[in-house]
Amino acid sequence: MRTKNTTRKYELLLVTVIAARASSFILSKMILRSMASFNLLAVRFLLAFLLLGLLFFRQLRQITRRDLLSGMIIGTLFFMTMSFELRALTEADSSLVSLLENCSIIFVPLFGIAFTRKLPDRLTALSAVTAMLGVGCLALAHGSLRGGFAYGLLSGACYALAILATAKLTEHSGDTLCVGIVQVGTIGLLALFATLLFVPAPHLPGSRQEWLMLLGLSAVCTGFGFTLQPVAQSHVSAARAGLFCAVSPAIASLLGVLVLHERFTPLSIVGLALILGSITLPYLIHMKK
Repeated sequence: MRTKNTTRKYELLLVTVIAARASSFILSKMILRSMASFNLLAVRFLLAFLLLGLLFFRQLRQITRRDLLSGMIIGTLFFMTMSFELRALTEADSSLVSLLENCSIIFVPLFGIAFTRKLPDRLTALSAVTAMLGVGCLALAHGSLRGGFAYGLLSGACYALAILATAKLTEHSGDTLCVGIVQVGTIGLLALFATLLFVPAPHLPGSRQEWLMLLGLSAVCTGFGFTLQPVAQSHVSAARAGLFCAVSPAIASLLGVLVLHERFTPLSIVGLALILGSITLPYLIHMKK
C-alpha cells in the first residue's frame, strides 16, 4: 500500500532521474557533430545495457515474461522518442528541443483523457496549466522557432505515450529495475538495426573527449536515468510523472546558460519560477490540510 511519504520519495527519485537525463541534450548535441543519430543511440544504449547487465546479472536471470515484455514495449516507445529527439537536435538548439520534447506535460493529460475517459483532478490540472505556462515562457525566451520543431513535438508525443505505458505496465510489475534494464537494451538493439539499415559508415567515437561524453551519456543519463524511471513511476501517477517533465527544459535552459553561454532573460526566470511552482503547489496545499 502506498503512503504519502513513499509516494513523495519516489517523486523525488523521478525528478532526479529526469534532471539527470536533461543533461543528455547538450552532450548529444556535441557528439552529433561527428556521429549519426542512430549510430550514437546504438553505442550509448548498448554500452549502458552491458554495464547494467554485469551489475545486475543475477537479478536479470530471474526476470518474468511479463516484465520482459513490458521492458520491450516501453523501450520501443522510448526508441521512437529518442529517434525524433536526436533528429531534432541536428536542426535546432538543445534547449529548444528539450522544450518541445517536454510538451509531453500537455500530451499526457490529453492522452490520459482519451484512454481512460476521465478528467484529471483540479489540482493536477492547475499544476499542468502552470507548468505549460512556464514552458511557454521559456520557449518565448529562446526566440524564434527554427528547424526541428515538428520532430521535437513528435518526440514529446512519443514521450507521453512512454510515460503512460510505463505507469500502466509497472503497476503490478515484479521487478521494475529489470523492466528498466530491458528497456535500455531494447533501445540499443533497435538503434543498432536502424544503424545497419540507414547509416552508411557507422563508427565509434574518434576522440578522448567524445568517449568521455559518451560514457557520461551511458552511465548517468542512460544507466541511471532510463533504468530508474520505471522504478520511480511504479509509485507515481502518470499525470504527476508527465508534470515532472517540466523539470527537463528548466535544467536544459540553465545548462545552456552555464555551458553554451546562452542569454538568461527575465522571461526565462518567470518560466523557471512557474515550473518550480507547478511542482511544489501540490505539496504546499497538502501541508495545509
